[in-house]
Amino acid sequence: MVATPIGNLSDMTYRAQYVLDNVDLIAAEDTRTSGVLLRHYDVKTQLRSYHSYNLKTETPKLVKLLKQGKSIALISDAGTPGISDPGYQLVQACIEQEIKVIPIPGASALTAALPVSGLPINRFVFEGFLPQKKGRKTRLEWLSQEDRTVVFYESPHRIERTVNDLIKFFGDRKCVMARELTKKFEEIFRGNLSDLKTRLEVKKIKGEIVLLIAAKSL
Repeated sequence: MVATPIGNLSDMTYRAQYVLDNVDLIAAEDTRTSGVLLRHYDVKTQLRSYHSYNLKTETPKLVKLLKQGKSIALISDAGTPGISDPGYQLVQACIEQEIKVIPIPGASALTAALPVSGLPINRFVFEGFLPQKKGRKTRLEWLSQEDRTVVFYESPHRIERTVNDLIKFFGDRKCVMARELTKKFEEIFRGNLSDLKTRLEVKKIKGEIVLLIAAKSL
């Protein structure tokens, strides 16, 4: 399980580069996206697609290769694999087959956003992406009672809807929006949810987003 940069290619670790150079195969969420990174570091290891649409068929194939003695690195489009993307299914299958799984730590949007948020992070709950339809209201009602910092991932074309829903269920709490982390146009917005709503109405934003909401008791 190899973590890769979330934007700034300089965040690649020496160990990650070495592993990607020396495994027999790299399973990647999107071979085109990962190809950019691998070309940058002159990694010529064979790439193979492994994503949410083919994991049912690809997982047993990858496990079979591992059982044959091959070494495989799993990477996502960016950051630490398995966090809000396919990954745990392959790990689970490997554990069941008593195949060793090795973590190669590195960048993660979650751990990049938390320490610069200014919110308490000794205790937090990570929700990933909210459900878009079924279960969304129930989830928001439950999370509104949390006494820990709540962390979401969100995309730019859904962020306005999410902020409106959060105001409805959470009230006007402190929040932090971290987007384009480690990239040229990195932005960390701090304020209340109403302030963020106004910010989003004034200017459309781009880039993947980490959204942190203060605990009910803060």
